Amino acid sequence: MSPLLALLRRDLALAFGGGRRGGAVLPVLFFLAVAMLFPFAVGPDPVLLARAGGGIVWVAALLAAILPLDRLFAPDFEQGFLDQFALRGISEEAIAAVRLVSHWLSFGPPLMLATLPAAALLGLPGETVATLEWGLLAGTPGLAAIGLMISALTLSLRAGAALAGLLLVPLAVPLLIFGAGALSTGGDAGIALTAAISLLLCAVTPFAAGAAIRAAREG
Repeated sequence: MSPLLALLRRDLALAFGGGRRGGAVLPVLFFLAVAMLFPFAVGPDPVLLARAGGGIVWVAALLAAILPLDRLFAPDFEQGFLDQFALRGISEEAIAAVRLVSHWLSFGPPLMLATLPAAALLGLPGETVATLEWGLLAGTPGLAAIGLMISALTLSLRAGAALAGLLLVPLAVPLLIFGAGALSTGGDAGIALTAAISLLLCAVTPFAAGAAIRAAREG
């Protein structure tokens, strides 16, 4: 088995086995908690909930994306795994690319599944749920890429986890605008733009994160 495939299997085992402070479960629970609490805040008006529900799901997904940031690279950095990978000739860019895939697999699909009960809680119609799922499929890779890039850039900072959360929100605004905007326009243009932004972020992130990891190791 290649080292990168072994790394992917290890990351997924840690995420879905709960080995890293909640793994993939904590963001999903947080996501559902936000969707569950919102009707208590604005009242049980079904028209209002159906109109605002899609945007609520997107905001909940954005906030849930903050939770895994402190465990994307920091544990491996502190335990010296990143140094061992470098000694074995595995580039930081390759590690970042594998980590991006494992991070999205442990974040995106579980969130899309959790959207179904969240949509039921908010009383969203079936057509809105379908648009919402397509938008999340297009947008969650971008959210994962932004989170990974920020986690690598703040790796050597003492308050990196808190700073990472603050940085993710503004950087994710374009995804939020086009992803949630597709719900109001009812067209495919918003989803296509969300997917285009996600693809660009996924293409750039391994190089940016790899350079940041290298700088943190050598710093």
